[in-house]
Amino acid sequence: MAYLKTLCFTLKEFPRTLQNPLSRSRTHILTVFLLFLSLFLLSRSYNYHHSSASASTAVTLASRFLLVSTAFDPGPSSQTLASCDIFDGAWVRDDDDAGPVYGPGACPYLDDAFNCFKNGRPDLDYLKYRWKPRGCQIPRLLRGKRVVFVGDSLNRNMWESLVCALRESVKDKTKISQVSGRRDLRTQGFRSFRFREYGCSIDFIKSPFLVQEWKYGRDPHRETLRLDMMQASKSEYHDADIIIFNTGHWWNHHKTSNGRNYFQEGNHVYEKLEVREALSKALKTWGKWVDSKVDSTRTRVFFTGFSASHYRGGQWNSGGKCDGEREPIRNESYLGGIPWTMRIVERVIREMKTPVFYLNITTMTDFRKDGHPSLYRGHRMHQDVQDCSHWCLPGIPDFWNQLLYSTLLNAHLHNNYFPTASA
Repeated sequence: MAYLKTLCFTLKEFPRTLQNPLSRSRTHILTVFLLFLSLFLLSRSYNYHHSSASASTAVTLASRFLLVSTAFDPGPSSQTLASCDIFDGAWVRDDDDAGPVYGPGACPYLDDAFNCFKNGRPDLDYLKYRWKPRGCQIPRLLRGKRVVFVGDSLNRNMWESLVCALRESVKDKTKISQVSGRRDLRTQGFRSFRFREYGCSIDFIKSPFLVQEWKYGRDPHRETLRLDMMQASKSEYHDADIIIFNTGHWWNHHKTSNGRNYFQEGNHVYEKLEVREALSKALKTWGKWVDSKVDSTRTRVFFTGFSASHYRGGQWNSGGKCDGEREPIRNESYLGGIPWTMRIVERVIREMKTPVFYLNITTMTDFRKDGHPSLYRGHRMHQDVQDCSHWCLPGIPDFWNQLLYSTLLNAHLHNNYFPTASA
């Protein structure tokens, strides 16, 4: 698994001449970044002292290392992969598939809330489906370098998937160190792993609104949300190589006190403000922060789209359930549309000067009513509360990374921004 060893170095060196992705098709939103990431994941034998490498060499290395222990089949052709939208497709059952990169119960870094196997979920059928874009096939993935995830627990779901997959590739597990653990996540909103063999760190920063939760006045129990201030963090991350943001699931009336005396700008607390308007203000604050703090010549910025929930008979706090589901939704007419939160995100991104790469996972997650922890969420108390928002791991978030890798490979095969050590 030494193909990950070169990841950290190369991600620092990739080209910085990208255009704003929202002016392109979403198939290409991640293309250039993923190209550079995959080149590191593909091989230990890549020579950083050469100014370039041939496409044929990269393809050979891809076929050698793409699967954890089996050969790589890139699909029908590179032209087919290039011509399809990898976010438009369906989940197909594949009983012959090799299974997840890391097995159920195999990764000790998973939060109990995501570890459905440990929590007693009796079926594994949800792991037998793979994402198949229309008209093309995608390869399997591997990943990772100094990546900083900033956002809510859905981003943490994706972060843990990445950490566990990277761990699976490390032979000597003693070379993995937990810089900040679960207690730091609870008390300081920060958790990090260091992979010394590769010289990389993978961080998560808890920031469900992206903007600052605030103690208001002298009442220690009264909180407001500062729409005009980015949330402070224990760890500086504006100069990281890659930053992946998300928000959305906390922007509801329950989490925001129905918008009454909760949202604040400067010294002014709004007596009443609609959640949509508050989110728009908060994302504009985020956009201004990115534009002023992030150097786009060295840092790539991503925004993960809204991940679908599947509560039936109520919401998470009113008896909603999703247990007993054994297969994905088949009829597309039952899928929801684009969430209002993501429409606001897209509008704000268009107005920014910094290129932000939007990872559209909404539709593909909308199919997967069978992939949630439901009853198997690891909490002994409140067993009547089911989790139909997050995802079991291994599970759906692993495929988000497959799509990233697929876009990478596509970019490389078509000579889009090939990186060099001198770039």
